[in-house]
Amino acid sequence: MGDFMSIENEIQFNKMMEIGSIVANCLEFLKAEAKEGITTLELDHLAEKFLAKYGAVSAPRSVYNFPGFVCFSHEHEVAHGLPSAKVLRKGDLLNIDVSASKDGYFADNGESFVVGNIKNKKRALCQHVKTALELALNAARTGKKINRVGLAVEQYAKKHNLTVIRDLGGHGVGQSLHEEPEFIGSFCDPRDNRTFTENTVVAIEPFLSNGAHHINESDDGWTLFHNHFYSVQKEHTIMVRSEKPFIFTRPTMSFAS
Repeated sequence: MGDFMSIENEIQFNKMMEIGSIVANCLEFLKAEAKEGITTLELDHLAEKFLAKYGAVSAPRSVYNFPGFVCFSHEHEVAHGLPSAKVLRKGDLLNIDVSASKDGYFADNGESFVVGNIKNKKRALCQHVKTALELALNAARTGKKINRVGLAVEQYAKKHNLTVIRDLGGHGVGQSLHEEPEFIGSFCDPRDNRTFTENTVVAIEPFLSNGAHHINESDDGWTLFHNHFYSVQKEHTIMVRSEKPFIFTRPTMSFAS
């Protein structure tokens, strides 16, 4: 295994707690602001100010020169969507993925939700991915195979007549945005014999869909999408332990929606 972050002391733990809280609070703030009539470009400007206020730097922008501060994936977009002048409407599916760094420490989190909290099939899909994430987190234990995470997600998806996106998954994080382990899928690869190491920092992010297995890349070179199905994601940055993992990306602030 190549470079990966393992928490070795209190300083590292506290630094991960700090950046984890910042990205989690930024996500909660943006979810509250994502009302009918606003654009994702306007939300991105809010994200820029929020991260700057707490001394954090957008990870996709600083690492990959992403043309925005946060990824906004709208409706049939699955991931890495660009901020745009598209106006949000009630009932729209939106995924917001916030990753950032501070003092050399990176954290990553994201969530799919329905604008206006309208009860529809898209909202039900969002509820399913929340449950899938809980099962995935529970499977991430010291010494256990990494593919147990994907197995938990895949079994849940099949039980509820859903599919998993096989092209996207979680990853190591902490010292950089993407590091070892490089791919933690939403499905079980029986050939994958990698195991989790104690105190390793990873981002766990299942991707569920109501029919898609693979995604396409847009002409913009960033946005991943599927024209015929909806896909959802929820993500936390965690520290792997022998018991349930420690979640760094829990919000510490609340925002009125």
